[in-house]
Amino acid sequence: MTLSDFGKKFTERSGILDLMDDLSLALQGSEKKYMLGGGNPAHIPEVQQVFRKRIEEILRTPGALEAMLGNYDSATANASFAEALAALLNSRFGWPIGPENIAVTNGSQTAFFLLFNLFGGRAGYITDTIVQDGSEGGGTRKRDRMQKHNRMQKIVFPLCPEYIGYADQGIYPDQFVSFPSRIEELENGFFKYRVDFNRLEIPKDAGALCVSRPTNPTGNVLTDGEVRELARIAAERGIPLFLDNAYGLPFPKIIFEDVHPYWDENVVFSMSLSKLGLPSVRTGILVARKEIVRAVSAANAIANLANGGIGQILVTPLIRNGEIIRISEEYIYPFYKRRSARTIQWIHEAFPKHLEYRIHKSEGAIFLWIWFKNLRITTKELYEKLKERHVIIVPGEYFFFGLSEPWDHSTQCIRLNYSGPEKDVQRGIEIIAEVAGAYTR
Repeated sequence: MTLSDFGKKFTERSGILDLMDDLSLALQGSEKKYMLGGGNPAHIPEVQQVFRKRIEEILRTPGALEAMLGNYDSATANASFAEALAALLNSRFGWPIGPENIAVTNGSQTAFFLLFNLFGGRAGYITDTIVQDGSEGGGTRKRDRMQKHNRMQKIVFPLCPEYIGYADQGIYPDQFVSFPSRIEELENGFFKYRVDFNRLEIPKDAGALCVSRPTNPTGNVLTDGEVRELARIAAERGIPLFLDNAYGLPFPKIIFEDVHPYWDENVVFSMSLSKLGLPSVRTGILVARKEIVRAVSAANAIANLANGGIGQILVTPLIRNGEIIRISEEYIYPFYKRRSARTIQWIHEAFPKHLEYRIHKSEGAIFLWIWFKNLRITTKELYEKLKERHVIIVPGEYFFFGLSEPWDHSTQCIRLNYSGPEKDVQRGIEIIAEVAGAYTR
């Protein structure tokens, strides 16, 4: 079959496709798999019980199930959901927003596809030319003329590595620009990435800045100062800052640092229901100024017609009564904080000293990011060898997109999801230690 350029780009191999294929692989065959890749959240019993109770309430309410399953919802957001969420964000953070500032998409992945291609890609200018109309008295008339300039608006990532799911979402191959992070080595085998503002040069053709906080894959949390400086730079350039908050505050609160959410009219603040424990309902949320909400909704109507309403209807009462905050603070945050610490302990116990590894400081999200300083193979090769031992991780190469120059560091890191069953995570780490240890210089 003959595909367009768009078709070729979106059907070729990609990191996110490999990741999702491996999720499917883990469910096939009789061999035991150790699934430390992917982004599935943990199944936390207390949280699942809250969702089960909500479903039972819907089933007991005449007509509620039928309305949830049988009616199209808006291409913008369910009205009750948007009202409840806007009220929550206003009351907790003082953000001057209303329902008109809320857009919902079928998952955050869809939200960023729309944003990256609304603000990035080929762009032209429309100019108006005023000419004399030749009439007596010297009147004028206006003739509209479009002048096309093949300018590529860039989406700029000030912190690299960044989320694998962003890497292939631009329609054009040269749509993304990333800047290497500054590596700060810490005590006890840890390190941290920081935005290198000295090297950050926003191109003239930038269409938006984008960061995740906490960062997927590394668990890095940008400081309040870093976020405000990025917001200032974006505003100064007249472009938006996309702030991906899928793991952050006020829910699901998988964030271990004492920081504060940030929003202003130049920021597009992204949220999700996935890491609450609801990935299959595919509910992504954007908080933005009205013009951006309208643009996203228009594109969403074309691409998706309407949003899935199940997630929105499921959690709306939990947002109104504060239950969504309670389960985040009492169950979700403590679970991941404890599990992160345990997983780091298992790594220290299992990894041989000659491996010369470093762990990114765990500040949030559901991953650990490990840097192998003296592997004699790339982490893509390590990934393949681990698959032979039925251990699934994600190699770091996929997270270093948009760089202008090669960076050796990009072949030395892996991402681990530590949210699975404890015994599986611990045994997977032991196998990683064996395999990586065999390929140490």
